[in-house]
Amino acid sequence: MGRKVCFIGHRFLLPSNIQLFLKTAIESEIKQGCKNFIVGSHGDFDREALDTCLSLRNIYPDIKIEVAVTSFNQTYTNVETVMFEIENLHYKQRIMASNKQMIDSCDTLICYVKPNSWNSGAKMVMDYAIKQGLKIINLYDDNYATL
Repeated sequence: MGRKVCFIGHRFLLPSNIQLFLKTAIESEIKQGCKNFIVGSHGDFDREALDTCLSLRNIYPDIKIEVAVTSFNQTYTNVETVMFEIENLHYKQRIMASNKQMIDSCDTLICYVKPNSWNSGAKMVMDYAIKQGLKIINLYDDNYATL
């Protein structure tokens, strides 16, 4: 299947230039041979990541974009949807379980996670990705703040 990138980030409080950060990071991964992307379906970061992937597909038409949904009621056009084995979980546990399963299918994580946030689902999932050995590109990092 080749390389695959997933996205994790805080639901709210994104910088106004997050799409520029995402475009730079995603395009870099595409140029390194990645053609497969999977995005969650909750929160502002997921929406921005999906919009950026769709925009880049106009330039790179061979990229594959999937959206991991946590409910059968969620519908998307122009992308494939994936639902992991989470329907038996309480709805509050579904996002975390889905995010971990996305990570288990990927080798790279592009995220927007405040490193010292202690009670954050995004931080817990980023820590999980680190333990799984994924390449981490955290757009919260100072290197992106200077773009």
